Amino acid sequence: MSFQYLSAEKKSLLQTGTVIPAHPLALNADRTLNEFYQRQLTRYYIASGAGGIAIAVHSTQFAIRSPHVNLYEKVLAIAADEIERNRPPYPFLKIAGICGRTEQAIKEAQLANQYGYDLGLLSLGGLNEWSEDQILLHAKEVAEIIPIIGFYLQPSVGGRIFSYDFWAKFAEIKHLEAIKVAPFNRYQTLDVVRALCHSSRKDDIALYTGNDDNIVADLLTTYAFPINGKLVTKEFVGGLLGHWAVFTSKAVALLEEIKTCKRTNFTGVQALLTKGVQVTDMNAVIFDSAHQFKGCIPGIHEVLRRQGLLPGRWCLDPEEDLSAGQMEEIDRIFNAYPDLVDHTFLQDFLIKDLSNGKR
Repeated sequence: MSFQYLSAEKKSLLQTGTVIPAHPLALNADRTLNEFYQRQLTRYYIASGAGGIAIAVHSTQFAIRSPHVNLYEKVLAIAADEIERNRPPYPFLKIAGICGRTEQAIKEAQLANQYGYDLGLLSLGGLNEWSEDQILLHAKEVAEIIPIIGFYLQPSVGGRIFSYDFWAKFAEIKHLEAIKVAPFNRYQTLDVVRALCHSSRKDDIALYTGNDDNIVADLLTTYAFPINGKLVTKEFVGGLLGHWAVFTSKAVALLEEIKTCKRTNFTGVQALLTKGVQVTDMNAVIFDSAHQFKGCIPGIHEVLRRQGLLPGRWCLDPEEDLSAGQMEEIDRIFNAYPDLVDHTFLQDFLIKDLSNGKR
C-alpha cells in the first residue's frame, strides 16, 4: 500500500487543536473482547464531539499484542469500521498506537495503513537500551510508512529521558505531524517545545499535551524563545489523553472554553486555572498517582463502568485492579466535581444509542 498523506482537512484539525481520547479495551468477565461495548465506546467518543481517537495505545493495554491475546488488528479493525458506520459530520482522526522494535513497529504501521488510519502514535518506550541515534533511525523508518505523532512517555510508566538534541533532530523527521508531550515534568516538556521552536518544521508540527497532571495549564500557556533576534512562540493546541477517555463531552467543552479564553485576551483565566486543579485532582485518583499509576487502567474502566459504557473494570492481566482506597477516592471526585462529570450527556447518549437499535 502506498504512503497516505494526511488530508488537508485533517491536518487543519490537528493543527487547530482537538480532543483525542486514548481508547480503552472492553472486556467480558472471562477477559475476552466484548465487541458491543468496544463499538459503543467508539460511538460515545464520536457523539461527544472528540476530533479523533487513539487506539492500541497504553489505555487499550499493550498486552493486546501478546500472541495469546492477539487483539491488535482486531481493535484497529473494529474502531475503523465503527467510525465508517457512524460517519462523523466533521474530519475525525484515526490514530493507531505503534510500539516495539523496528520490525514490530513496521508491521503495526502497515496494518494501520491497511485499515485507513491517518496517523501512528509512535511509542518510544521499551527501547531504553537503544541509543538516541538508533531511536531516531527507528522513527524515520516508521514515518516512511505512515505519518507519525511522536510520544514522550514518562519514565514511571516505561519511558525514558531524552536530550534536547534528540528532540531537535526528531523534529526534522519527514512526515512527523505532531508530538505528544507527556514526561510529567516541566523541564523535560520545555526541552521538546524549545527544540521544536528552533526547528525548520516548527510551523508544521502540532503540540499535544499528554501531561495528565497539567492539562489545563499546558493548554493555556504560550511558550516563547528568542531565536536569531526574533521571539518564536509555540502552544499546545489539544490533548491526546487517557484522562479524556472519560467524561469526554466535558473535555470537549473544556478545550473550547480554553480556546475562547485565549481568543478574548484571557478573560476568565483564573476560573480556568482553578478548574485545572480540579481536573488534576480527578486525574490523580483515576490514574492512581498515589500508587505509581498501578491502578490507572482499572481506574479508567471503573469510571466507564459506573457510566454504563463498560460491563466491568476487568483488565487482560487478572492481577490488575484498583489499588487500596482508590474506589473510595473515585466516589469522592464524583461527588466533589459534578460539573466535570457528564452524567446528563451520558444518559441522553445511551437512550439514543438504544433507540437506534445498537444494543
